[in-house]
Amino acid sequence: MALITLRRNFCHLSDFRIHGALAALRNHPINHVHKVSKEQLHPWFCSVQYEPFRIHFHHACYKKFHLQNGNELHPVGEPAFSQGQDWNKFEQNLKNEDEQIFYRKLNEFTSSEEVLSFIKTLETLPDAMAAGALQRICEVEKKGGDQRLPKEILESSVFQALCFQLEREPSQLSNSGLLTALQALVWLHVDTQSSLVLNLVAECQNRLKRGGLEVHDLCVLGESLIRLQGPGCVTLELIIYQLQGAKLEVFTPEDIVALYRILQACAEKVDQHQTFLNTINNFSLSIVSYLSPKSISQMLTALVVLDQAQALPLVIKLGKYVVRHIPHFTNEELRKVIEAFIYFGHNDRFFIKALERHVAAFCLTLDADVVSKIMEYCSRKLILSEPILNAVAETFVSQSEKLSPSQISELIEPFGKLNYLPPNAPALFRKLEHVLFTHFNYFPPKTLLRLLHSCSLIAHPPVNFMGKIFSPFFLQKLQGEESHLDRLSMAQLTQLFLTSVLECPFYKGPKLFRQYQVKSFLTPCCSLETPVDFHLYKSVMIGLIDLLGARSYFASKVLTPYCYTIDVEIKLDEEGFVLPFTVDEDIHKRVALCIDGPKRFCSNSKHLLGREAIKQRHLRLLGYQVVQVPYHEIEVLKSRQELVEYLQSKLFPQNSTVHW
Repeated sequence: MALITLRRNFCHLSDFRIHGALAALRNHPINHVHKVSKEQLHPWFCSVQYEPFRIHFHHACYKKFHLQNGNELHPVGEPAFSQGQDWNKFEQNLKNEDEQIFYRKLNEFTSSEEVLSFIKTLETLPDAMAAGALQRICEVEKKGGDQRLPKEILESSVFQALCFQLEREPSQLSNSGLLTALQALVWLHVDTQSSLVLNLVAECQNRLKRGGLEVHDLCVLGESLIRLQGPGCVTLELIIYQLQGAKLEVFTPEDIVALYRILQACAEKVDQHQTFLNTINNFSLSIVSYLSPKSISQMLTALVVLDQAQALPLVIKLGKYVVRHIPHFTNEELRKVIEAFIYFGHNDRFFIKALERHVAAFCLTLDADVVSKIMEYCSRKLILSEPILNAVAETFVSQSEKLSPSQISELIEPFGKLNYLPPNAPALFRKLEHVLFTHFNYFPPKTLLRLLHSCSLIAHPPVNFMGKIFSPFFLQKLQGEESHLDRLSMAQLTQLFLTSVLECPFYKGPKLFRQYQVKSFLTPCCSLETPVDFHLYKSVMIGLIDLLGARSYFASKVLTPYCYTIDVEIKLDEEGFVLPFTVDEDIHKRVALCIDGPKRFCSNSKHLLGREAIKQRHLRLLGYQVVQVPYHEIEVLKSRQELVEYLQSKLFPQNSTVHW
């Protein structure tokens, strides 16, 4: 076993003293490591004078040492000393208890400086512990958010000695020490072309070819090579091949998640690995309960990248455990979980309840991207969650200055789509108007159009900005370099123009050019209306024929001159008699029957979507008598007679009989 030798200006301490040094550290906090070493250890320890290494260190790994007396290691320009005879003795006497103390202390350190200071108190160090020290340095630096090691750490004599010993004798390292060291150096962004990294990689490849690596070692090596050389690394195929040959029962839950991450990096080859993936997906059902919040998030992300639509049972089971872990996810982990649920269309009422509690409690501290993703989830799944929407509305009012134009749009649009006004609606729209006045030119044209259109859906027409969006300058920016404006943008502009006419009669600004107007809001690709539910429509038609006496007394799917399509239109004369739908004279009233199926409402609720609310509002302003026939009222009717009586009460509430 290779050992790291750290120089002192005195002869080697006995193994008894080293054991005592570790033992003395057992019950002392980290911030007193130096104090312990001076006051609690033997008197000889207090007299130690550390002399820093003077090392030329390139790329944090390459050093120039003089090697004398066989395996001795000492820096250039310093006197040589012999301690080879103590190495084996140290290894023989180092007890398991000492190793446990060592690793326990490592895990308590919160900075690289503390780790190196602790290592400096030891005379010699086995390779496994040296690799563990590097790994702990990696962990604390990652927690601090640093991408690279600080210069003072790179130039530390102890850190350089750790690296040099690993570089000099990689063949003497254990599998665990070798892979741990490589993994730590990769995460620390040490120069990939340094001799240390190249030597460690070469040794790993030799052991891989000999089949000498266990499952966990293969997973660590695979991820390390992906970071070093990218997913196109040739060695990666051999690693995956050996992993396929292993029994999944020997994988730990962490190894399974690592395997997903490796395959995720090779997503372009998913077809080659699909059979293996199917096996992993089925096996993973048995380990979900053992996964940490971080592992659950990573597994869901991998399933998305690998497009594992056939793994819905696994997604559903992961979803059940997500509910338990919501308070424990980081912002980024929660964002990826919600992103996966959006991708797979997963919807769980328990998840929504847990999310509501979390957002209500922590919305002001959640990352804006997470809040945006939560709103996107609610919007896509048509989930009207008042606790979430209210919390987001409060957050917007207090933190709008911190949001980007796209984030503002992502937070506000769902209010329009879900047809919901929060309790602080006046403050919300005042703040939004202020932001738009201040930063109007910073909003991308299509983002701005979607944002203003969503406001009109909930009866808050953006009258102060209509002149700008109907101007030739804005329309040209909206069109960009395309030969024509896209259909959805034209439909939104047309509905905004119709809103200005019907809801803002005082508006005297520019009008929308006819060339940018559509004739129908109901189109296959980008509709602003929801098509009528076919089965519900057929049921209502049968009832109408029984009620009115003939099919000729009502028209179906009527396109009005105002772009809206009416499900059923019935014409009445001045005395209330029903006219045949072919008659165009003596029409006193038009009845617009809205046959509202489940898709016109928010999920599992009786709350109309914004697009349907504005349609019915505009039809009333146009003079129609709007009669709503929602699916949840039709579904409770038990007979055809009950259906006829129901329609009669809806269409002619004042009359006991129908005239035609």
